[in-house]
Amino acid sequence: MGMKAVVSQKGQVTIPKICRDRLGLRAGSVLDFEARDGKLVALKRQPEDVFRRWRGKAKLPGGMSVDQYLDTIRK
Repeated sequence: MGMKAVVSQKGQVTIPKICRDRLGLRAGSVLDFEARDGKLVALKRQPEDVFRRWRGKAKLPGGMSVDQYLDTIRK
């Protein structure tokens, strides 16, 4: 069974709740739109991993290994 939505004068469409729930769409979710073979396709953009660009950038004091540093701070 297909679901219908009406395009408003401003070009806005309400995504049916069942679709939002299935796709995990919440307020603030970002969708990318494209026209593909006469169809409108919306792709849910995956949230950026905020830690990704920082991984591997930290330096431990005195050139210690992670295990050495953890032993030091846990004493």
